[in-house]
Amino acid sequence: MRSLFTIGLIASWYASNIGVLLLNKFLLSNYGFKYPIFLTLCHMMACSLLSYIAIEWLKIAPMQRVKSRLQMMKISALGFIFCLSVVGGNISLRYLPVSFNQAVGATTPFFTAVFAVVMTSKREGWITYVTLVPVVAGVIIASGGEPLFHLFGFMMCIGATAARALKSVLQGLLLSSEGEKLNSMNLLMYMAPVAVMALFPAALYMEKGVVGITIALARDDWKFLIYLLFNSALAYFVNLANFLVTKHTSPLTLQVKKTITREYGVGKRERGGGRSYIDLDIQKSSINYRDAWILTHSGRGYSLY
Repeated sequence: MRSLFTIGLIASWYASNIGVLLLNKFLLSNYGFKYPIFLTLCHMMACSLLSYIAIEWLKIAPMQRVKSRLQMMKISALGFIFCLSVVGGNISLRYLPVSFNQAVGATTPFFTAVFAVVMTSKREGWITYVTLVPVVAGVIIASGGEPLFHLFGFMMCIGATAARALKSVLQGLLLSSEGEKLNSMNLLMYMAPVAVMALFPAALYMEKGVVGITIALARDDWKFLIYLLFNSALAYFVNLANFLVTKHTSPLTLQVKKTITREYGVGKRERGGGRSYIDLDIQKSSINYRDAWILTHSGRGYSLY
């Protein structure tokens, strides 16, 4: 039963994540809305509101209070680290090709494994680290081509990748630590406003005139506002599924799944040859093998985090 629940969580995360990606692409292609930081800001505003409604009004989960200043600092750190990963990734795209950016991003599971050991002193089983090799290698090979290297862009990309991994490990700690345990909906409710406060000035500075442009687009076509609101609401379910998958599997599992999902999108956009799909099949095989191993051992006392 637990295995079926875990499979359902992962399937829900995939479905909602793909939905957000498709809506993001639709807003970009149909309306020319090239403002990822502001879009992320809208997502976090929706997460703040919907989390509060779900907990306070609908009573889907019990309200949990922050117990200490240290706990609030950890939650704030999670929000700021998330913002750093988003902003750093977007800055790197100004200097690096998307394919090279994704190749660097493929090392996220490696950083996750390192941070997990440093921060928790717990190690994954050796088979987990072995399965990371074809996953990361497959992504790098699939990226292909000779990237245009830019040192500053590369540093931003590495920083964003490390921040993404650190966020996953810290997220796992906040969900599992007995002294400061928060359920996923409460953690999202507290983290999202911190992200909003960090993303708002970043959007105003890095995406000049974005508020006025958004208002103008909404006035010209009311459907744009509907799409934007639905996109933001769907992002809430992506983040909720994100937290739940971390809680019921491990941060490393989540990052491996994100890696394969991102790379499929880039592969379909940037490459048309058969070689890339063979490389992606290598990734799929290792992902499927790892999932089968996790589901087989999750109920037998093995620690996956």
